[in-house]
Amino acid sequence: MADLRIELRYFARVREILGRRTEVRHFPPGTTVGQVWESLVAECPTLGPGVPVFRPSVNQEYATIEAVLGDGDEVAFIPPVSGGSDPARLCRLVHDPINVDEVVAAVWTPADGAICTFHGIVREDSRNRKVRYLEYDAYPAMAEKKMAEILDEVEARWPRQRAAIVHRLGVVPLGEASVVIAVASPHRGESFEACRYVIDRVKEVVPIWKKEVFTDGEEWIEGS
Repeated sequence: MADLRIELRYFARVREILGRRTEVRHFPPGTTVGQVWESLVAECPTLGPGVPVFRPSVNQEYATIEAVLGDGDEVAFIPPVSGGSDPARLCRLVHDPINVDEVVAAVWTPADGAICTFHGIVREDSRNRKVRYLEYDAYPAMAEKKMAEILDEVEARWPRQRAAIVHRLGVVPLGEASVVIAVASPHRGESFEACRYVIDRVKEVVPIWKKEVFTDGEEWIEGS
């Protein structure tokens, strides 16, 4: 039986350690996600002891290390995140400054009495070090898919509310927004609640990573 053709994708610190973003490898039938990871560690031990276990995904869905791969699968090893959608909803990755008016306009209707927005701003100090700028990396297709799922969750929990998410990638200077979220609602209480829910979920499940670049070094910031 022919070997499996597997496309591997790497992001953030994994990309920097391996020195590449993507590659195609061939593995025997029956290969698991865990065995693919073991093959990478054998070639690059820096990925092993002392490095957190990276969460795998297969075809843009989180998977276990026991998952058996099929021919043509796309596999990524995702560091802990610090994350065909409906075109009427806004969940987008951008490389330019975020247009806040566009985000608000995407959610407002005449029935709404409240719009709650969250701006994640690049600040000067972090953990007693001076920040020069932030740099964001992402798994774009999976990130936008997960962002759309978060909007689905908002609609299910708060049927009369609408949410939008725009996250910036690349270099983000001090004082500029890396993420903007807007939630429109008939009443302010639900709008506040849903806005906080959205940013918390973005940090939990959307594959976006942040590098803090300091005056005396740099570091990828990863969750647990």
